[in-house]
Amino acid sequence: MHAAVVVDVDVDVVVHGERTLTDLDYSRLTKLVNRQFPPVLDDLLANADVTSSRTVQANVVTMYSRVELVDVHTHRRQVLTVCYPQDAEPAAGFISVLSPVGISLLGLRTGDVAKWHTPHGEECAAVVESIQFQPEATGDYLT
Repeated sequence: MHAAVVVDVDVDVVVHGERTLTDLDYSRLTKLVNRQFPPVLDDLLANADVTSSRTVQANVVTMYSRVELVDVHTHRRQVLTVCYPQDAEPAAGFISVLSPVGISLLGLRTGDVAKWHTPHGEECAAVVESIQFQPEATGDYLT
């Protein structure tokens, strides 16, 4: 069964064990949380399974993973890279982990459905079709 994650600050969005973070991503994101960032990120950190960067499976979305998404309604495909806020360039496909889309993707696996709400309240959903690049899969355990 694949996870469906809805990002909405009024709802608990992460069930323990439904998402996986690397120990490095967890550590870096914890430092972001201490700066008063979205409560949904706090929820993700509290409930995600944490694993070593060296042992994370290649089908898990980690920081700086490039993923291909397919919108469940329009079937439109897009490629996004989940990154830290300072590296975000939405027009180039670099989406901040603090954005609703970024938070909804992090820790999911290929085949999972990410769900989030736009600032205008629209619900969006997309299947993680593939992970085109994951730093850890290439032996990069420090990105």
